[in-house]
Formats: sequence, C-alpha cells, structure tokens
Amino acid sequence: MSAIRTVALTGSTNDDVASLAREGAAEGIWLRAERQSGGRGRQGREWHSPPGNLYASTLVRLRPGDPPAPTLALVAAVALHEVASTFVAGGIPIEIKWPNDLMVAGAKLSGILLERIDDAIVVGFGVNLSDHPDETLRPAINMGMLGGAPDPARFLDALAASFARWLGRWRDEGLAPIRESWLAAAHPPGTALSTHTASGAWVEGMFDGLDESGALRLRLADGSAQVIHAGDVFLI
Repeated sequence: MSAIRTVALTGSTNDDVASLAREGAAEGIWLRAERQSGGRGRQGREWHSPPGNLYASTLVRLRPGDPPAPTLALVAAVALHEVASTFVAGGIPIEIKWPNDLMVAGAKLSGILLERIDDAIVVGFGVNLSDHPDETLRPAINMGMLGGAPDPARFLDALAASFARWLGRWRDEGLAPIRESWLAAAHPPGTALSTHTASGAWVEGMFDGLDESGALRLRLADGSAQVIHAGDVFLI
C-alpha cells in the first residue's frame, strides 16, 4: 500500500519529494499539499494552487529492465484519466492530450509534471477539483463544474491505487497496454494540433496517434508524418 502524507502548505510537492528522493526515500511515497505557494507546471509555469484542488507527488525508482523513463508520462495520464472518469457525473467525456493533460471540451482539467532525480522520477499531479484559474492563455475547467468536486484525500487514495496498478503493468507487460489505453482515452484521430517543439519550431498537423515508443505522430498538410518526442501541444 502506498504511504500518503498530507501537509497544509508547502512550496512545491515535487520539490519536497525530490528532496526525499535524494535522501533515499522508497518508491511509492506520496505527498499531498492542501495549498502550494510555489506550484509549477511545465517549463516552470506557475500552477494555480488554492485550497480544494489536488496537489500531490509520488516517487518511482527506476529499475534495470524498465521501459524508457519518459513513457511514465503515459502511465501517469492513464491512471489519472481512469480515476477522474469515475468522479464525473453523466458520462461527460474526459480526453487525454499528449502527453498527459486531461481535457474536457477543450478546457484543461489537470496537468502532470515529471522530473528526474538521479535514478528516480518524481511524478507530480495537479487536478482542478473545485477551482481553476481564469487568467490563462487556454481555457480551464474544474470537476465541480462536472457534477461535484471530489474530496482531495479520497481522490488521491484512488489515484495512488490506480497509479500503482498501471506502474506494475508498465513493468510487467511493457509499454503496449499503456499505449493502447492512452489511445482509447485520447482525442480522436484527425484532431487539429499545434506543437511547440523542443527546437523552438511550431508545427501544425492532425493527431495521428502514437508511435511504438509513445511519441506523438502528426499528419502534416502535405500528407507526410512527423514524430514529436518533446514539446508543448495545443488544441487548435
């Protein structure tokens, strides 16, 4: 069973779990904060962190024979999607946007941040349960608007169990079942996407699934395909 610790306030749960990793903490620990003063998303962007939402991080210790570490982003997305879907009323569809954002009708519900610390990966989850930011470049949404805001502690109990189960499958069965479940939860093929790649270029195309490594495939206007291994992705 995962060990979950809760604090009222911290700067960043990812930073705290990274410190624990350096001190030799075991895989499976979880830290949840009721509020964060320095929460962040990808590329250091500020993460809106009022009370009532989920801010939690866990630790994965990489082992010989594990699939590539970056594919843990897909594991985290599948686990979070599984749990979030059980808390939404009326079958409102939640979709995954590569690599691991949850979206509802084009609005962002959650984000996941993975950071490597030596032989470990810190996996941080931010989920808009009862509140969401208004002043953002892209629209956001919270679960309270989808039928009721779950209790953060109860939500994390379910997430910790789901993540442990999918992590086990990742190790025992490889990436294939993770990729299959990710694709089943993703926006449909042909969805228009804009990607800011790691090289700084902007690429627009249609969602064409994932390659066997979990990288994003885009179908370009000329019919060719481009594989994106890292970058920010936006719905057009």
